[in-house]
Amino acid sequence: MVKLFWAILKASRPKQWIKNFAVFAALIFSGGLLDKTNQLKTLEAFLLFCIFSSATYILNDIFDIERDKLHPFKKKRPIASGLIPIPLALTLALGAIIIFLPLSYLLSPAFFFAVLVYLILQLFYSAYLKQVILIDVLVIAAGFVLRVYGGVWAIDAHLNVWFLLSVTSFALFLAIGKRRSERTLMESQAFRHRETLLHYPESLLDILTSMFANSAWLTYAFFAFLQPPIQAGRVLSNFLGGFELPFPEAKYLMATVPVVIYAVMRYLYIIYEKKEGESPERVILTDTPLLASVLIWGILVLGIIYYLGA
Repeated sequence: MVKLFWAILKASRPKQWIKNFAVFAALIFSGGLLDKTNQLKTLEAFLLFCIFSSATYILNDIFDIERDKLHPFKKKRPIASGLIPIPLALTLALGAIIIFLPLSYLLSPAFFFAVLVYLILQLFYSAYLKQVILIDVLVIAAGFVLRVYGGVWAIDAHLNVWFLLSVTSFALFLAIGKRRSERTLMESQAFRHRETLLHYPESLLDILTSMFANSAWLTYAFFAFLQPPIQAGRVLSNFLGGFELPFPEAKYLMATVPVVIYAVMRYLYIIYEKKEGESPERVILTDTPLLASVLIWGILVLGIIYYLGA
């Protein structure tokens, strides 16, 4: 029984719940981080996305059971290895969706819409869309975008269009990087694991990776630049013992752009040199320079919005 419990937990892929922290983006950038109501709503949105994403991972493993048996790592997954019977896995996934979907509507009808679209996309992705070149990447990216905008709609926040473009660009960058690394990993066995990899020539993957890497940092730079200027003179003056800075009103969020550029460059290095971009969540947690850049970026964003802008 204990072994089955751990197998179910492993099939839920808790390590991939890191993706669901994207729902907190709206809470932070909207300036509502200190609002207790918004905190609770965002936390609830996060937990619901963890449940729904785990359900889709289980369904995906059921669809992919034969392919996963040929994969050097995925063959060890509980469903592919036979630790969890398919009927039990299907019951757990569908049961979680049926039970918790109404709760997402109680949180917010708009959030319910985001979750519903996410679930439908993931179902079609597992059943068919993963086999369609380019569409498969768009669906993966859409999953990231829906997480972020699920957080936006859960608290009824309003963020400019450059926020959407930035999130979309980063999502596409991570998705195409995933395909680039998968093709490198599988090499001659690509067709046995995922047929669409045969239709992704390395030259195309390189072009798309470069394109989305550029759009990712550039759209974020526009988002940072178009944020309202922050009145920071009084705060910094008090902190620095009366010293007045020459820019009491400035776009301080632009200071985070170099960190984002470095993170993009580091991820490109990981894809091409270390060949480890197949699992973005694992890369972020295990690559020290990339993790450090993410933490520094987070500290800067929080400091600029909630300290300088206080």
